[in-house]
Amino acid sequence: MTYDALVIGSGPNGLVAAITLAQAGRHVLVLEAADRPGGAVITEELTLPGFAHDTFSSVYPAAAASPVFSSMPLERHGLRWIHPGACYAHPLPDGSAVALYRDLDETAASLERHQPGDGEQWRSFAAPYVRHFDALRATMLSGFPPIAGPMRLLAGVGPRSMVDFARLLLMPAQGLGEELFRGEGSRAWLYGSATHGDVPPAAGGSAIAAAYLNLLGHGAGWPSPEGGAEGLTAALHSHLVELGGELRTGAPAARIVIEGGRVAGVELDSGERLTGRQVIAAVMPRALLGLVGDALPSRYAAALGRYRYGPATMKVDWALDGPIPWTAPEAREAGTVHVGGSADEVLQTTSRVAGLPERPFLLLGQPTLADPSRAPAGKHTAWAYTHGPRGVDWAAERDRHVQRIEDQIERFAPGFADRILARHVLGPQDFEGRNRNLIGGDVGGGSYALDQVVFRPLPSLSPYRTPVPGLYIGSAATFPGGAVHGVPGHAAARVALVESRVRGATRRVFGGRDGGR
Repeated sequence: MTYDALVIGSGPNGLVAAITLAQAGRHVLVLEAADRPGGAVITEELTLPGFAHDTFSSVYPAAAASPVFSSMPLERHGLRWIHPGACYAHPLPDGSAVALYRDLDETAASLERHQPGDGEQWRSFAAPYVRHFDALRATMLSGFPPIAGPMRLLAGVGPRSMVDFARLLLMPAQGLGEELFRGEGSRAWLYGSATHGDVPPAAGGSAIAAAYLNLLGHGAGWPSPEGGAEGLTAALHSHLVELGGELRTGAPAARIVIEGGRVAGVELDSGERLTGRQVIAAVMPRALLGLVGDALPSRYAAALGRYRYGPATMKVDWALDGPIPWTAPEAREAGTVHVGGSADEVLQTTSRVAGLPERPFLLLGQPTLADPSRAPAGKHTAWAYTHGPRGVDWAAERDRHVQRIEDQIERFAPGFADRILARHVLGPQDFEGRNRNLIGGDVGGGSYALDQVVFRPLPSLSPYRTPVPGLYIGSAATFPGGAVHGVPGHAAARVALVESRVRGATRRVFGGRDGGR
């Protein structure tokens, strides 16, 4: 059978690419190497029966804000967002905490309790962007080049606030924290948000990550799908099927077939060949090189080969006999907790370039506080992950680092260890072994260092098209990058649709001869 398009990978970007094509009437097939769809958006019983854990990603502010997802009837397909009482909390060594809430006033009050004046400073900074949140999300969650969104944001917030926003692209979170806040706890609160990326708070470019994630909290929240991450995947898959799209699991792609200088289909590991006029690969650059071989021009292939991946990751999931007994009340209602201590501790820990710290900075989730359906009655789940250098012998450090992680939680939640019923650990190679896109445990789809923030995966006016006609890349390695929002897949599919229409028109004009790409 011949398909109009084949999509490699059934994560959110792959499913969104396929949906976008199917909405335009294209006959599309999604190919997934794993035995289930979803990529890094899946839910499993990792520890004990009845405890539902999100294997990879779990909390989705960008998904809740995504213009791509909001344009789809995902609620009709079963998706329901669950919002915790607080988006996140940052416990401090004195037993207090600062929290981010969806409500700007409530967040300002949390900051104000810690340091008078800091709440008003955050309100003054954030309010213009919260008022014009639709323009902000159009700026941050659009395909490349982002033009319409920034113009709308400029019209809304005015030149001064727009200049302030542009400064964040080059600024360290540490600099922004020192400008905005007098309190060390307020600064620690801000720095913790920057650690969701791989640029440390002391480095240029981390301010935009810290500010944007907090603004996402005000504009969309930090929710998770009811029942687990799988709820988002199931809704996207159901919508694709409704549109006539198809999906095959257990179908790893071995190579992309190129004939006559353009895409002709995909060959599977089994040797089966599928014919398709276009292929969208929701994969990392290294994987694309492996699928295409020497069909890519050498300069383009070399540029893909220089794409840099993010740090390694270790993640621990727990089945718990009760909620985590945080000392700070704010942490007991937060869906996410940034476990790192004081501002100085966060800066020191996240700036390490070698070895693993005795007190690692942790991103921790406790989804059952807001969604008890994920565990047996009275029980809870939690997860935490931490980053580290790629050069570490993670296998040798595994047990010791798990103990460091649990000791760090115990520091802010005495009695945590007594509530552990079971644990499940993923090291960097476990991530890649389960999902080919998570290279060496990189969960962000590539580094967000300044020179790779905008031009992903390489400098190009259309980063989604490749030099091979009919072949496109639509993964988190393309603009605007990682997090779960579907924008790269949507953008790649739109480029594919435009080029197929142009090619079709050209063939009609030239009487069947392909006068274009």
